[in-house]
Amino acid sequence: MAKINVLIFPAGEINAIELHDALSSCVNIQVFGASSVERHGKYVFQNYISNVPMINSPVFIDKFNELLITNKIDVVFPTHDSVADFFAANQDKIHAKIVVADSRTAAICRDKEKTYELFKNYDFCPQVFQEIKKYPIFIKPKQGQGAVGTCLINNVNELPQDLSDYVICEYLPGIEYTVDCLTDLNGKLLFISPRSRQRLMAGVTVSGQNEKLTPEIEKIANIINDNLTFKGLWWFQIKKDICNKWKLLEISTRCAGTMCLTRAKGVNLPLLSVYILMGYENISIINNNYDIKMDRALISRYQINYDYNVVYIDFDDTITWNNGVNLKVMWFLYQCQNLAIRVNLITKHINDIYNTLEKLSISVGLFNEIIKINPDEHKFRYINPDKSIFIDNSYKERVDVSKKLGIPVFDIDSIDVLMDWRM
Repeated sequence: MAKINVLIFPAGEINAIELHDALSSCVNIQVFGASSVERHGKYVFQNYISNVPMINSPVFIDKFNELLITNKIDVVFPTHDSVADFFAANQDKIHAKIVVADSRTAAICRDKEKTYELFKNYDFCPQVFQEIKKYPIFIKPKQGQGAVGTCLINNVNELPQDLSDYVICEYLPGIEYTVDCLTDLNGKLLFISPRSRQRLMAGVTVSGQNEKLTPEIEKIANIINDNLTFKGLWWFQIKKDICNKWKLLEISTRCAGTMCLTRAKGVNLPLLSVYILMGYENISIINNNYDIKMDRALISRYQINYDYNVVYIDFDDTITWNNGVNLKVMWFLYQCQNLAIRVNLITKHINDIYNTLEKLSISVGLFNEIIKINPDEHKFRYINPDKSIFIDNSYKERVDVSKKLGIPVFDIDSIDVLMDWRM
């Protein structure tokens, strides 16, 4: 069966990484990433395309279509609000299906003033003030994302000089949820899943958990869906007011970076969106019956300017760990096998190394050579330094190899430097 080719653009931000993680391991999907500005994408996407023109370039559509045709792209996920708006307005000019709402919906969702105007007659719409009569109030840019530019105003002295680009709203002191949704091509709302935002970093949820879908939230989701036109995934944010009622903050037609929390419940919204746009029928949703909490921090990926084709690696307390196997090191060993990098095991293991490998269910086939040496011997004497690296938990062994052979040496805490995360 031919794979569905999916392009994520731009491919460097948190929600682009979530799309990659949601789709890259699916057997019938091939994922591509593309960006105009270099960020994190090249560390994540195996199929990565750089130097794409900016969307405001007069040649963008032509160049982008060339990219789509060359790579036989079926579906495109825009990951930034401005890009989503552009694609929504130019869908008929793009040679692929795009996971984005229609141009009217995209324009309304992009502008909070338009959003609140559309829903002003519903009780979940926050109060919007044309003039300020009492404080506190909350101001937010008419067009913006990630809480950038939003501000609680407690008195007149805190107001910016020019409020023309802001929406002035009631202050909402309660808890905040994001609600992930999925709509098919006929406008039917297939799925609603609230999640709390318990800790934020730069406007992104870094701690949260799934929450119960209440009749109040379900009603809000259906009203939004009935008044706008979505294709595939979308989300909205709500916050409780002083009377403990939910009020709408914003709506978005793109993937959210924390949709990973909904995916962790078994509902892969990016994948389901691809299937919807490809015209698959009878899409079923499995929502696992458990509660889940998510917490995350920054992760690091690396690129070193040293090409190697041979790895010399220690065994005790390097491949092994606490009477078991070091899982990250095993990942690296299989990575070497996939990339045709030779792995030579060099060890002073006091027992029969082959028996120990068998007991730990480690295949001898992972190693091109097994070098067993005496405890008083020096490992550097058995290493060919040509395009090689050395991994060992022993500081003394690493110092010897580094000084005698001049090749890079790594403790097990540095395995991340050698990992290729691209898929």
